[in-house]
Amino acid sequence: MVRQPLGIIAVLLFIEGMILFLAEHHKTKKFFTILPAMFWIYFLPMIATSINIIPHESSVYKFISTHFLPASLILLLLSVDIGSILKLGKTALMTMLCGSVGVVVGAIVVFFLFKKWLPQDIWLGIGPLTGSWIGGSANMIAVKEAIGTPDNIFFSIVVVDTIVAYTWMGIMISLAGYQTLYDKWNRADTRIIDELYRKMYLLSQEEKQQFITTKYIVIIFMVSIIGTFLSTNIAKFLPEAKNVISEYTWTIVVATTIGILCSFTKLKKLESFGASKIGYGMLYFVLTSIGATASLNNISTVPILIILGFLWILIHATILFLYSRITKVPMFLIVTASQANIGGPVSAPIVAAVYQPSLAVVGLLMAIIGNILGTYFGILTAHLCYRITKFF
Repeated sequence: MVRQPLGIIAVLLFIEGMILFLAEHHKTKKFFTILPAMFWIYFLPMIATSINIIPHESSVYKFISTHFLPASLILLLLSVDIGSILKLGKTALMTMLCGSVGVVVGAIVVFFLFKKWLPQDIWLGIGPLTGSWIGGSANMIAVKEAIGTPDNIFFSIVVVDTIVAYTWMGIMISLAGYQTLYDKWNRADTRIIDELYRKMYLLSQEEKQQFITTKYIVIIFMVSIIGTFLSTNIAKFLPEAKNVISEYTWTIVVATTIGILCSFTKLKKLESFGASKIGYGMLYFVLTSIGATASLNNISTVPILIILGFLWILIHATILFLYSRITKVPMFLIVTASQANIGGPVSAPIVAAVYQPSLAVVGLLMAIIGNILGTYFGILTAHLCYRITKFF
């Protein structure tokens, strides 16, 4: 068994590097269409500890989560373009927000209905799943670490997230053929789509990636280190709430806020030199450390959690449908907002393009809104579910 800190880090980096390489290679990437790279980056370290390659417990894992997660969040949020997001217009923004609220409402409703049949502390899993279904994997991991979700519960949540989210994406794509019929029945104002075409024309021209130099790599790491230092120290002065809001919760919230604030400065240009790629590298490294401490103890709860997940998504979809009926929003925006919430930045542009081939960027911008809101809403939802356990 590898017990030395550097040896453990080497094993985790090898697993992460191997999976990311295979997920991008043209001969093997098709195998990751069912179970994504994120799942394997989490699952394989758990197997490594189970067969005694690396230890199940080590101070290395805590060090990685504590220091690399805030840094990764800051780098991932540097590229947020608030100006481009605002160009989506009021209707698109409100539709996305409606979808996010639908996820929170769905979480609270299903938790209240199912809590008698679930482990007492399952609210610690509802928060990360809310973060994922509003933002994405970064928000999921951020909320998990912020509220201290046990690793055995987190494994069940990862499984549910993978099964339900991918199934939902398939449903969204399969409904594309009914778009015209639905808009006609709903008497939708399709002029909104024409306006989006006009606004997104210039934004669809992607900025070219710059050549990454040592100078900018140093600057990127300096930003992440300084941001992490500020997050950690500011969090020490903020109030805590027993069992829900800890000092590390504030560290994650502050890091998220710093990343968003930095996107308004010239630091945003670091995205052209690979800031988000380094950020995702750090994030997945954190995920390997989380996987190394996980176990299959709560695997028996997965079936009921999957049922809970689908009911949860159904409530989210119902709220979006009612919003569509009231405001006459076209099906394209409803479906794109839903996928931007549940699927995130990777799948939202794909689904958007199925409905309106030239408006994939709308899905991406909506998903970025989810990235901004996901951590905040995930922590809030966990807190509300915790309150339910105390009063009902």
